[in-house]
Amino acid sequence: MTTPRKTVAVLGASGFVGSHTCYALESRGHTVVRIRAPRLAPMTASDAATFPDRAGQALDDLASSLQHVDALVNAAGVAEARSGNWPALVSANSALPALAARAAAVAGLTRFVQVSSAAVQGRLRRLDEGSQFDAFSPYARSKLLGEHLVRQEGPAQTVIYRPPGVHGADRRVTRLTARIARSAVSTVAAPGTDPTPQTLIDNVADALAYLATTASVPASIVMHPSELLTTTTLLEALGGKRPIRIPRRIARTVVRGLNSASRLSPSLAGNARRVEMLWFGQEQAHSWLTAAGWLPPVGHEGWRALGRKLAQLDTGKELKETGSQ
Repeated sequence: MTTPRKTVAVLGASGFVGSHTCYALESRGHTVVRIRAPRLAPMTASDAATFPDRAGQALDDLASSLQHVDALVNAAGVAEARSGNWPALVSANSALPALAARAAAVAGLTRFVQVSSAAVQGRLRRLDEGSQFDAFSPYARSKLLGEHLVRQEGPAQTVIYRPPGVHGADRRVTRLTARIARSAVSTVAAPGTDPTPQTLIDNVADALAYLATTASVPASIVMHPSELLTTTTLLEALGGKRPIRIPRRIARTVVRGLNSASRLSPSLAGNARRVEMLWFGQEQAHSWLTAAGWLPPVGHEGWRALGRKLAQLDTGKELKETGSQ
């Protein structure tokens, strides 16, 4: 059955996730209203909880921009998992989602989709669509607070979407991961068959377009489904070669050391978690998206194509730098 064409507003439309979401919506035949996210002052968690009541003109302006719109996707926020700037993270990842959810409700929208993160469940054994959390970093805690405020403020069909590690050619973390995958230190914890929750930005954008426009009523929390990658196949795809398998006991010892160091310096928590994910991955439960019939448009060949593209970009950069010396 063809989904009727709809008008969807995207807050943070010029950002990484927002721009791809706009393209996915338009590719599906929908009309997109691009909204620039307001820049809010840094604030405390308690300030964020009451911010919609004090937003005044900012709330009125945002609600006004949502007239004649069927749904709102909030793709705005700070996606820097290593940041320790709590007031700035709260402003972008907690207060702004609360404002957007309140504006959607004021404007009479039925559906609001908030882009959260699988980071709110942290090191739980399995990622799922439940309410268990392990927000291990300031970034994860700001996203979790955003989820809580959105549930309080949003319209009836408020959907919290949790993608895991999102990758694309223009993301710094993706370029770094690809360089590691091509290097001599490309390693996984033996036997290298652990599932790892990673996703391509094209698949995230299409999932968001589906959630915003489907005639079905989505679950209140939707996890991005597994893209069936293992720790080995991820690095193989991005690096073009098989990673070295290191003893699991040694890998566990290193990760424990990194986690201990991150307690002394919270900004290290994101890096420690990335190493843990590359070596050990994490399980994912079934997603509402899969049950609803949604399938990611880009498969494993997309990961290999991304790896080749990043290798070419790095080679071109090295040649340019060599020629300028």
